[in-house]
Amino acid sequence: MQRLAFRMKLNEGQKEAYKERHDKLWPELKQLLKENGVSDYSIFLDEETNMLFAFQKVSGKGGSQDLAKNDIVKKWWDFMADIMEVHPDNSPVSVPLEELFYME
Repeated sequence: MQRLAFRMKLNEGQKEAYKERHDKLWPELKQLLKENGVSDYSIFLDEETNMLFAFQKVSGKGGSQDLAKNDIVKKWWDFMADIMEVHPDNSPVSVPLEELFYME
């Protein structure tokens, strides 16, 4: 099991919309993530900078960021594109973070 973390940026004033959309995460997207070994997926917000910090445990080599070709993921990106920083294909601008400390 590997632990992955990355950051993304939420657009100003979109905290409630982001939370509401994730509170109603599509069952098919949740199932896709689980089928691809993603678990313990959390996203935190630094309200001072609007930076999102995401953490997930992954069994296997890839995480949620490796599902870019899946139609469900593309549809989710389109759904979220108006409230966060995205690339031209609506994928979130996501920066992987290096783990420097872990306490078991």
